[in-house]
Amino acid sequence: MMSRTFKSSMLEYSKLILLKMTFDKRLFKKELKKAFRYLRNDERKERVSWIRSSAELVALVQ
Repeated sequence: MMSRTFKSSMLEYSKLILLKMTFDKRLFKKELKKAFRYLRNDERKERVSWIRSSAELVALVQ
């Protein structure tokens, strides 16, 4: 149970970090790749949906 809480926290933490990296496209992509390693598949999908919901974040990924 503890690891599931940790993973959910990692999802929220990755969102926080990504929001702070929006000033630099290169750093944003680097953090996006790094966070990808720590999340489960369902959390990865949730993060992709979160990114797609914001035009600013979508522009950084492209």
